[in-house]
Amino acid sequence: MSQTSKTTQDFVPIQEIRDGIVVLKDGSLRSLVLASSLNFALKSSDEQGAIISQFQNFLNSLDFAVQIFIQSKRLDIRPYIALLEERYKEQVTELMKIQTREYIEFIKTFVDNSSIMTKSFFIVIPYSPASISSTKNPISNYMRRDESEKVLANEQFEEYRSQLEQRTGVVEQGLVRCGIRVAELGTEEVVELYYKIFNPGETEKPIQIN
Repeated sequence: MSQTSKTTQDFVPIQEIRDGIVVLKDGSLRSLVLASSLNFALKSSDEQGAIISQFQNFLNSLDFAVQIFIQSKRLDIRPYIALLEERYKEQVTELMKIQTREYIEFIKTFVDNSSIMTKSFFIVIPYSPASISSTKNPISNYMRRDESEKVLANEQFEEYRSQLEQRTGVVEQGLVRCGIRVAELGTEEVVELYYKIFNPGETEKPIQIN
């Protein structure tokens, strides 16, 4: 019995990323919004109560589901170390070279012993067309070679994106009312985010320093 080998791509549910919108293989769409954090502990009790109440109102106002994704990763100081190494080469006095080298070693030791982590917060907003339950993928038409079908599919995509953007706007306004800064991710940012999610080992590769 022969087995068909599958590539990593077969297990990724993403069809493509277009105009900052994630198109899944089932025809549904996703937009991603980067959200800032709040130093909740430093707020007064009244401010904390107001934030909780506003966030509760925001969630209750939604008539669609959202996903809150928190990305936690170890701080990568390699670019900063590479910059310091360049500064080390530029020093003209022996004293400054010694001090720069000691500072580099201090930073390396501090980060290794402290395991400093960074966190990023994302809101994933979905939109599933009404025809998604059918066997025909509503987004797949525009990938065909026939030019007329591409035009029809592009119109479909724009219609679905318009619906998704309305939802995204609702989410952004609700978060801003809570005092949270937001920014919708573009195509490059979305591609980079998913690439790092599916290739976590890439961040561990050494950076070559000339």
